[in-house]
Amino acid sequence: MRPPSRALALALFLALTLLSGPAAAQEPEVEPDTEQSSEPDATGEAGEVGPPAPPAEAPPPIYEEQLLRLSEILGSLSFLRQLCGATDSAVWRDEMSALLAAEQPGPQRRARLIGRFNHGFETFNAVYRTCTPSARLSISRYLGEGQTLSNNVRSRYSQ
Repeated sequence: MRPPSRALALALFLALTLLSGPAAAQEPEVEPDTEQSSEPDATGEAGEVGPPAPPAEAPPPIYEEQLLRLSEILGSLSFLRQLCGATDSAVWRDEMSALLAAEQPGPQRRARLIGRFNHGFETFNAVYRTCTPSARLSISRYLGEGQTLSNNVRSRYSQ
């Protein structure tokens, strides 16, 4: 009888190695002093396994996209109105604060709404240094779009 070929022996060795599971040397060592337990310790409290998971946030309302867009418009108007010399630029920040107070969003949703406000502000801040006819046109369009959005959300979803 002819001895098995080297390739067959290697294949058999690899198959047995893979089927036998991980080697003991690959398993992480756990020192008894640092091992966390779910059993109460001397103080009566269970050991911590890791950071607690953040509480699940409620799903956003069905009008979330409209509010995100409105937040962006408010940020844009806050920058553009100030750039063009209007004295009402703080009004747009106040409107955003009122929107947040009315919605009472969770932390993640609040961050998204504020992020969109800041995005609207920064988008124009990156481009405009002086008030131009284009900036005035943007103000006019955003005032119209913002009014339409707020009216639609109010008429469709208010209670």
